[in-house]
Amino acid sequence: MIEGLPPELWAFVLASFLIELTPGPNMTWLAMLAVVEGRLRGYAAVAGIGLGLGLLGAAAAIGLAELVQASAVLYQTLRWAGVAFLLYLAYDGWRGEPAAGPQDLTVNLRRAFLRGLTTNLLNPNAAIFYIAVLPTFVAPGPPPGGQIATLTAAYVAVATLVHAAIVTLCGTFTSLVGKSGRETLVRRALSVGLALVALWFAWMTAK
Repeated sequence: MIEGLPPELWAFVLASFLIELTPGPNMTWLAMLAVVEGRLRGYAAVAGIGLGLGLLGAAAAIGLAELVQASAVLYQTLRWAGVAFLLYLAYDGWRGEPAAGPQDLTVNLRRAFLRGLTTNLLNPNAAIFYIAVLPTFVAPGPPPGGQIATLTAAYVAVATLVHAAIVTLCGTFTSLVGKSGRETLVRRALSVGLALVALWFAWMTAK
């Protein structure tokens, strides 16, 4: 361990890493995006996911996440909006998009970024993480504001590294899929997988 860093931070980083390795909506969608559309769009989506996690951490710090968890109406609205958005992404992947030209690169990257951002803002589990898991790593003593900000930054960093690794790994198959002529088959298979993850997400977040 690096001298001067508290053990609670290292324990939290390890816990965050293990949580992010658990298969879920982000992992499935990023894998599909990287395989079918390439690493560049995948990295743009990773940036959107990171921003979404950071915004949720800020919302939790001022009590908004607790409000969502306490309100059945707000929680269920957020939950079903998240499920619906994942199903939309699965449908969009199944349907496919026309091949994009160089002039469309900025539009495509912006779209991937915004979808990554939206996916996480509509994920109640991400919000609950900040009020159920993160506080258990806050050491007693001084005001927790600084610790919460540090832990939030650490979680976003870990999640971003894991997601970027997924995109990097899955992006190696992009050219292989294109050369094999099976892009449509692979894209639709991954879209079905994402739809199943959306249904699993709906079941796991029911309360």
